Amino acid sequence: MSDPTQISVFSLMKARLQMLGERQKVIAQNVANVSTPGYVPSDVNQEAFAATLQRMAGHGAAPGGPARTAMVATQAGHMAPAASSAARRVATVKSPDSETTLDGNAVVVEEQMMKIAETRMDFETMVGLYQKSLGLLRLASRAPGR
Repeated sequence: MSDPTQISVFSLMKARLQMLGERQKVIAQNVANVSTPGYVPSDVNQEAFAATLQRMAGHGAAPGGPARTAMVATQAGHMAPAASSAARRVATVKSPDSETTLDGNAVVVEEQMMKIAETRMDFETMVGLYQKSLGLLRLASRAPGR
């Protein structure tokens, strides 16, 4: 297996990094529209993303339901399961900030900046985990005695 993203842990981390990148774009769009009358800011739907991660991890759809087994290609002749593009989409929801101006704009720059800082910390954490996991994978794949 030459592609580490085929390992479930790495695919989950990759999905989280993609979601954080999408969240950064959504927040930047909110800040860009700080002066647009009637603009209501958006944010990534964290609950929908968590449900998607649960499906990707192979857990049952219903709470307390049976765990599903993910398809795996165990021999070279097996076909790999198709990656669902729907699972990679990130849903956004309208998320008005704490104040609304007289022109109907609901963006508070300070709250958006806090979201940017939170997203950056989450992104740095995921990158660190990804690097550590790759290091462990490299260590495990070394020949004995090297």
